[in-house]
Amino acid sequence: MSFNWKQLQNGSDIRGVALSGMAGQAVNLDTKIVAQLGTAFVQWVQQRNTKKQVTIAVGMDSRLSGPALKSAFIDALVAAGAQVYDCGMASTPAMFMTTITEPYCADGAVMLTASHLPFNRNGLKFFTPKGGLEKQDITDILKLAEAGTQNNAAAPGKVTEVPFIDVYSQLLVDKIRREVNSQENYELPLKGFKITVDAGNGAGGFYAQKVLGVLGADVSSSQFLDPDGHFPNHVPNPEDAVAMQSICEAVKKNTSDLGIIFDTDVDRAAIVDEKGNPVNRNELVALSAAIVNEEHPGATVVTDSITSDGVAWFINDVLKARHHRFKRGYKNVINEAIRLNEKGEESWLAIETSGHAALKENYFLDDGAYLVTKFVIKMAQLKTEGKSLTSLIKQLPVPAESEEFRININKSDFKAYGKKVISELGHLAANKSGWELVPNNYEGVRVSINTSTTKGWFLLRLSLHDPVIPLNIESEAVGGVSIIARELTTFFENFSELDLKSLTNR
Repeated sequence: MSFNWKQLQNGSDIRGVALSGMAGQAVNLDTKIVAQLGTAFVQWVQQRNTKKQVTIAVGMDSRLSGPALKSAFIDALVAAGAQVYDCGMASTPAMFMTTITEPYCADGAVMLTASHLPFNRNGLKFFTPKGGLEKQDITDILKLAEAGTQNNAAAPGKVTEVPFIDVYSQLLVDKIRREVNSQENYELPLKGFKITVDAGNGAGGFYAQKVLGVLGADVSSSQFLDPDGHFPNHVPNPEDAVAMQSICEAVKKNTSDLGIIFDTDVDRAAIVDEKGNPVNRNELVALSAAIVNEEHPGATVVTDSITSDGVAWFINDVLKARHHRFKRGYKNVINEAIRLNEKGEESWLAIETSGHAALKENYFLDDGAYLVTKFVIKMAQLKTEGKSLTSLIKQLPVPAESEEFRININKSDFKAYGKKVISELGHLAANKSGWELVPNNYEGVRVSINTSTTKGWFLLRLSLHDPVIPLNIESEAVGGVSIIARELTTFFENFSELDLKSLTNR
């Protein structure tokens, strides 16, 4: 088959165009390709397993291409001799749980999803009982697919339909009951709370219906719970401004105690407080750290590279824990926390500002529903003390301005060009008055600024996959972002292959 299999790799996931209809985007993830990936995955699992017959669990989110791709994938698994659990509509974290939950304990699991990407995209996330696959694992599976792996099964496998999202939901229900431990109403510990859930027409609607509602919460104000791969209301993405505005307005309109928003496959989440204020990005990191630190005082919190100076101060000085800022990419953050634990440095939380949060207590699985469950439990506990959830982060400094610019690189060898830009900016910063290179920076160049005109910081890094150098700027004063951006634009103009529209058109 003359096909560029490498184009499907997106770090530790597979992603592609599954539906036609968008200009310049040819389909490269159809049923034939997905079937070949299914055959390859069975072989990959078999190579790492002593069983004669392996079991694979398969789920999908609400994408339009999901049913056809899932059917093709399952058919290939069966033809390769695997036993299959068809989990139907599910979440990415739930699919991992199929590998470690009795009596299922699948040898491998697959979630068909492309997270928050447009409706025409789809992809595959793979798991074993050890966790999500690494980048090299995906490369190996693609090599098997490219080699045209053939079925050599003595007999076909069998498909069993398993509504596993019900099993997963019950795990969360049991956790909330146990940890709230209400003396007044153990079975309904959320009675009296009004909670608004926004699933963005992705796969997260179950959380309102099968978790919160079961525990007595009023979820009647929830919105966009029905799965719809057209995503007609807003992008299912807690980082999207329109999506966050929608859930904030819903909380205000309904005077809810809490708002919850998920991405399409529920591995990310954000919340809204009782006043309708968003708690995402840096606030989400800080709140997560505050809750985990109560349980594991002084432990290290691993975050991605773009967390604010205020978050670092809050974790280090207020919580008396240790902030360890690392690279972007949820697998990078998770693997760094695992590495620290292995060398003897206690770390219970790995979290990106995007909303990916993984806890050691939950297999270092980035699970939006699990994180939100921690928030719900703490909210119920604090109510008995007359306190709000966000009282835990009342000391977190909030910058006056914060903005991200994405600077495109118009060059085929964009990584080398981007690294050159970053290197030269580092040399400039090291010699510029009022600019100071931030130490222990694992990605790009981060500079702290303290001049007569502004105080803040910026980070320039190379995108993980795209021909882009994202620039994050934060200022403690209104107008500071513009001042920093203008100074940097003067520097960037020395590089003819950079598209500076995002900076000059703001």
